[in-house]
Amino acid sequence: MAIALRQPKEIEKLRAANKIVGSTLELLRQNTKVGASLKELDAMAEDYIRSHNARPSFKGLYGFPSAVCCSLNQVIIHGIPSEYKLQEGDIIGYDIGVELDGWFGDAAITVPVGVVSARDEELIACAKDTLYEAIAAIKVGMRFKELSLILENSIRSRGFVPLYSFCGHGIGRKPHEEPEIPNYLEGKDAKGGPKIKNGMVFCIEPMICQKDSKPLILENKWDVVSADGLRGSHYEHTVAIVNGKAEILSIA
Repeated sequence: MAIALRQPKEIEKLRAANKIVGSTLELLRQNTKVGASLKELDAMAEDYIRSHNARPSFKGLYGFPSAVCCSLNQVIIHGIPSEYKLQEGDIIGYDIGVELDGWFGDAAITVPVGVVSARDEELIACAKDTLYEAIAAIKVGMRFKELSLILENSIRSRGFVPLYSFCGHGIGRKPHEEPEIPNYLEGKDAKGGPKIKNGMVFCIEPMICQKDSKPLILENKWDVVSADGLRGSHYEHTVAIVNGKAEILSIA
């Protein structure tokens, strides 16, 4: 497994791409209102990204048709924007990729529409709090498997379960690079596999189900839901390992 170690100048290039990701997500958050259509929000985000001389890197990636993954309610990840107009009580996940000068950024948030149920508030908080808890725990020398175990324990301690078969990932000159970072420990030994080192850049993205970790892919071949049919949530940041700690790049 060849995990790239980035020089400071390269990390700054990645920071620039991720800054656009962060500000685009903030734009979407501010415009998440009853009556807004998913296609309108997708177009808004694409226009904003292009206005910063960047490219929405998800559009066309593996055949994905849009700039933003808009994952509504039961859809946990990879939702295709539709003409659907947001309604009070919905929850919507936005996942965005940006390419700027050959470097990639990636992050995601889940946002409530108006007033949502207490359970949905807990669901969103699980993804967000797990993400920040994991980032705070990262240290040089720990194994990626240890990070996966931290993510899993955090999710399960809040009464939810991680989505299986999808994971965080390295990022740099390509949108997806080594390593893969599941939100659960694969196997029984967290002390195996590659270690986290200074200069590594990767995406951590808790994907949360309520009862069943098994993923199902809907007929459009993109939308991913849980086998339990219940709502899910998703949060993600791109982080760089600088001076022994994880530094978040994907903030506005």
